[in-house]
Amino acid sequence: MNFNLLLKFNDGTEKEVTGKASDIVAFEERFDISMQSLQKDVRVTHLMFLAWHSEKRTGATKDSFEKWVDTVDTIEAAEPKK
Repeated sequence: MNFNLLLKFNDGTEKEVTGKASDIVAFEERFDISMQSLQKDVRVTHLMFLAWHSEKRTGATKDSFEKWVDTVDTIEAAEPKK
């Protein structure tokens, strides 16, 4: 159930974030939609929330979602590392 997202921040740094089942559960609770619906209607907000929740869970950020989003330039799906 893991997923990877590549973040590019406003300061030029990049980071690959790996999400877990707990991030997916938080996503479904927050937006009241299943992860399956992302395949039909991908929104940047959804990807940002998944990445932020992973960062929050791992202690990489203490920022609120809105404050953290202001630091991100782009986000995209990333291939899992082998």
